[in-house]
Amino acid sequence: MAETSIAEARNRLTHLIYQAERGETVHITRRGRPVAVLLSEAEYGRLSRGAVRPTFWDAIREMRADPEFEPIDLQSEEIESWRDRAAQDRGFEWSE
Repeated sequence: MAETSIAEARNRLTHLIYQAERGETVHITRRGRPVAVLLSEAEYGRLSRGAVRPTFWDAIREMRADPEFEPIDLQSEEIESWRDRAAQDRGFEWSE
């Protein structure tokens, strides 16, 4: 793993690209803190494949399809006890 500053990367970009093409990951820093990574197109493609995040409902369906999934049996009274009662005392009304 190579590490270089932004200023140095500006001056050595061609060399850093060759390093990335050879499979080496190049970390670019600003004032010693990592801010970017230079990597080969092949490595980027490998990392980004399948990077599509499922929607919330897709995740719920997947969870429920799991053979070990067991729904939590909660009573409505228990769920009701979690509510924030402070909001009820505000006297809010929708204006027309």
